[in-house]
Amino acid sequence: MPIYEYRCNSCHRRVSILVRSFSESSITCPNCGSPELNRLFSTFALRKSDQDVYDDILSDSQLVKGLQSNDPRALAEWNKRISKGEKVAPEYKEPLEKLEAGEMPSSPIGEEASSEEP
Repeated sequence: MPIYEYRCNSCHRRVSILVRSFSESSITCPNCGSPELNRLFSTFALRKSDQDVYDDILSDSQLVKGLQSNDPRALAEWNKRISKGEKVAPEYKEPLEKLEAGEMPSSPIGEEASSEEP
């Protein structure tokens, strides 16, 4: 179960919330109770051996410009470089295909799979 960071649109605080499932829709700000939260990208640690992958990405100015402008194809390329050829999990296949086609996925990864279950 991941912990995600959000910014509350009401009280403008940054909060960390343990999300128990992808389909959890009742996430509210623990400070003010507002359901209007925007998920933030969290920082993460990097192993020393992964540094050259990031150096490669950051040295590619076209890719960086694409990422800064929310270009879906740039995000797909970033994922390809980060994964270094690892097999894609089934729940990521469709969203990655959409990104490669230049389209942002319509819902968070895993949400489509959970809505198909009985």
